[in-house]
Amino acid sequence: MNFYLDIYYRLFILFRILLFYYISCCLISVRAYPKLCNLISLQGINIVGPSNAEPLPQPPCPAMYQLDIVLKKGKNLAIRDRTGTSDPYVKFKIAGKEVFRSKTIHKNLNPVWDERVSLLVETLREPLYVKVFDYDFGLQDDFMGSAYLYLESLETLDVTLDLKDPQYPDNNLGTLELAVTLTPKEGDVRDATMLLRRNWKRSSKYQSMRLSDVHRKAQLWRGIVSISLIEGRGLQPMDANGLSDPYVKFRMGHQKYKSKTIPKTLNPQWREQFDFHLYDEQGGYVDITVWDKDAGKKDDFMGRCTIDLSLLSKEHTHKLDVPLEEGEGVLVLLVTLTASAAVSISDLSVNMLDDPHERRQITQRYSLWRSLHNLKDVGVVQVKVIRAEGLMAADVTGKSDPFCVVELSNDRLQTHTVYKNLNPEWNKVFTFNVKDIHSVLEVTVYDEDRDRSADFLGKVAIPLLNIQNGERKAYALKSKELTGPTKGVIFLEIDVIFNAVKAGLRTLIPIEQKYIEEEPRVSKQLLLRNFNRVRRCIMFLINTGCYINSCFEWDSPQRSICAFVLFVIVVWNFELYMIPLALLLPLAWNYILIASGKDTRQDVVMEDLLEDEDEDFDKDDKDSERKGFMNKLYAIQDVCISVQNALDEVASYGERIKNTFNWTVPFLSWLAIVALGVSTIIIYFIPLRYIVLAWGVNKFTKKLRDPYTIDNNELLDFLSRVPSDVQVVGELYIFYVFLASQLSLLKLIF
Repeated sequence: MNFYLDIYYRLFILFRILLFYYISCCLISVRAYPKLCNLISLQGINIVGPSNAEPLPQPPCPAMYQLDIVLKKGKNLAIRDRTGTSDPYVKFKIAGKEVFRSKTIHKNLNPVWDERVSLLVETLREPLYVKVFDYDFGLQDDFMGSAYLYLESLETLDVTLDLKDPQYPDNNLGTLELAVTLTPKEGDVRDATMLLRRNWKRSSKYQSMRLSDVHRKAQLWRGIVSISLIEGRGLQPMDANGLSDPYVKFRMGHQKYKSKTIPKTLNPQWREQFDFHLYDEQGGYVDITVWDKDAGKKDDFMGRCTIDLSLLSKEHTHKLDVPLEEGEGVLVLLVTLTASAAVSISDLSVNMLDDPHERRQITQRYSLWRSLHNLKDVGVVQVKVIRAEGLMAADVTGKSDPFCVVELSNDRLQTHTVYKNLNPEWNKVFTFNVKDIHSVLEVTVYDEDRDRSADFLGKVAIPLLNIQNGERKAYALKSKELTGPTKGVIFLEIDVIFNAVKAGLRTLIPIEQKYIEEEPRVSKQLLLRNFNRVRRCIMFLINTGCYINSCFEWDSPQRSICAFVLFVIVVWNFELYMIPLALLLPLAWNYILIASGKDTRQDVVMEDLLEDEDEDFDKDDKDSERKGFMNKLYAIQDVCISVQNALDEVASYGERIKNTFNWTVPFLSWLAIVALGVSTIIIYFIPLRYIVLAWGVNKFTKKLRDPYTIDNNELLDFLSRVPSDVQVVGELYIFYVFLASQLSLLKLIF
């Protein structure tokens, strides 16, 4: 009996496996057939049966749809902050993937976004999931409601969505107003998907996109918008002291800037300039928000304003006094719209510098005779991105989908993507205007991922002043921090033409700020590296001081005699022109070393940096990793102790100087009065040249007169007797304890 039951059980299991396999095949065929049909139709292939049979009826392939949405505004949204307001923003999701995120409107329950987004959807069966959140700085954002938009109509609709909480469906959380347009879209789905997707995110990472004609035009800006932030007047007080620490944020599309913070004022003076790229010929909007900086907590919102660039004339500077909405005060701005810069993307066969006539015109434009014409236009750089070889495999197939991004300051242009290739050829030419000859040209290679952010493959950074014109060169790709190599090389050919006079004048103007990027994170390696850099600078100063002191100590009689004679000659014949002359000497000496090929500065710097990065190469071995972790822990402890002691010493000397003038120790203050009075009389009656000469002779001969004397510094010795604030508090505490003990003793006696 058990034998038959076992057979029946095995047959039953086999039947379930076959049934599951059949259902899975059916589901896969149902899902895959529309995409396969669409792909075959794009290639112009018909699905037919055998040659003697009639063609099978081809089911209609689902078309792609372009979904255009205008997020207008919200009404009566939920309160999520203790102040009775919220900071709402909106997310759109399709099939579980986030496709759009709006900007945050601060302290408003009836926000107006007026943002537009274009998406491509493959099917109308998936609804658009709309969620609203309240932004909380440093905390998890609060949920404010959600709604579904079902894509069933192919016409323009004004939609009002009622926001609900699935856990509490009876609660009314307000409404959202949208304008939705759904239209059929024909063409290459693969290329069009990324072109129409405008997914703005806070991260500055590059999203996946393919370079077609539409994208090529979208990359090229039509002009430059220069905004000078002059000042603020009558801003709203946000702190308990009746003042504020204001700073300003600018945003125009994906371009963002942040000004410096002016502490404790309601009438700040910024005097900063920011340049934006203007992509729309009709103009655009610049969103400006003012914030109060609060250390350790969320910054306070102080107001906002918007500049409509379509109302401003070009090639003219406009002074604007813009009042702040949702706040108090006025911002004073200078706004200038200039014509398009000479920026372009072309194929390798078509570029301007290869044409002798155009090259001659560009050379004449940046000749010395035109040095005072348009000082902002320093020069032009042309970058030929030819190909890359031996790139890193970023996909599971052992291949990559590489594209290249070329950056010069805030100017960014991008090549097309070469799919499934580790040795791509782009053959593109990029042209930029040079606004600062000290800028660094950055060329970064990414791997395109359709559904997520692009993967980093390698990067090179080339200062414009180090470029050899017309030289086709292979550059080894490096890591993001440019501290170590990565896999692959890229072939570039770069030409730079600039005006030396304009470049020199531009050097005396503040450097162009970079767009706002991600906030820097705490890094142990970065902390140690920066500490070592500071330590090397301090050690250089200490070694220089020790070398000078060795001349006073007569460690080498020949060196001390030469130093003494040189000191006497320089002090006796000193004139002010000798100061820049002395600074010219090390410049001339280093130039001679470089010209003779004996310069080893870069080797020393690279050795120091590589020495700091040694611990990063032991990650494969677990024992090495544990030892590396303990070494890092001890190193961080040493860094903290060194910084702690250095800060204590600097603060102590500052407090001792203050306490000298505060009469904390009256005897020392009287002693300082006597010393300063005598110094004043001596300097008044005796020329400074003789005083310095007498000091130097005494310093040089001190060791000869008394070989066993102890070297000292009279000023530091004096300050060491003055107590710091910590010592003063400690002495007062001891005094109060002593006084309390005496009082208690008197109580016991009497």
